[in-house]
Amino acid sequence: MDTQTTCPCATPIRRPAPNRAQGGFSIVEVLVAIIILSVGMLGAVGMQATAMQSNKEARNQAAATTFARELAEKMRGNHTVAIKADSAENPYIFDATLNINDTIPTPTVNCFLDGCPTVKDAATWDVADWQGRVQATLPTPRVKVCFDQTPFDSAGKPQWDCTDDGDIAVLKMSWTRKNTAGTLEFAGSTGIPVVVVPLTAGSSE
Repeated sequence: MDTQTTCPCATPIRRPAPNRAQGGFSIVEVLVAIIILSVGMLGAVGMQATAMQSNKEARNQAAATTFARELAEKMRGNHTVAIKADSAENPYIFDATLNINDTIPTPTVNCFLDGCPTVKDAATWDVADWQGRVQATLPTPRVKVCFDQTPFDSAGKPQWDCTDDGDIAVLKMSWTRKNTAGTLEFAGSTGIPVVVVPLTAGSSE
């Protein structure tokens, strides 16, 4: 009887040859990835800076509007002075650029400590206190209060010039800011009013 002898030897395991086509990233690919990532990060930083500038401008406009309403209330409360068109008789009529390093003129009468003997003294105190807070809040603001029938020009843009007549006092305010073109605009020179609010002084009756 023939018997077959089986070799117990194990078949040798062959390791596959390395696939050179599946190698790691090349230096060029890494550099391209870094450039793309950098461009994306720069765009994100630019958007964040724009958003911060927009938020800051929105806060300034909200503060300016609040100050305008406050001054309007002060004028209504002291309407016997506020209805006068002559700035010599009406301290609420003024045109001032409030630089941060400038000192607001101190009223002769301190109404906070001594009371105000006249309504004009009260108006002078109101304006000085109000201007000081505006100066501390807005960047180099310009404020003009006048009687004006045409606060906007023929193109619909607000203007600093006043007709100095009519029945309505108008507050015009601007501050150092970037305009829509991204150019820094100074309120005291080339800028136009950003906030224009009619201030109704009330009736003397």
